[in-house]
Amino acid sequence: MHLSSDEKVQIFEKYGKGKTDTGSPEAQIALFSVRIAHLTQHLKSNHKDHTTERALKMLVGKRRRLLDYLMRKDINRYRAIIAQKELGIRK
Repeated sequence: MHLSSDEKVQIFEKYGKGKTDTGSPEAQIALFSVRIAHLTQHLKSNHKDHTTERALKMLVGKRRRLLDYLMRKDINRYRAIIAQKELGIRK
């Protein structure tokens, strides 16, 4: 899956501090969540695609590490990102 630049800018505007904020944990978590949702849909129809399965597991691990970092640094920002239902993050 390739996200267009416009789609990424929309994600960064909505979850980050601005449209050029690509480094904040919230923006990265949101971007990973969109990619995870796409790969999950792909694997539902292509269950033997082991390369994509590995990539999905790696993305979930990256997102989990970012969430753990955010929880250690600022619990209020962590709770705010978890409260976003459209990201599909459960904890």
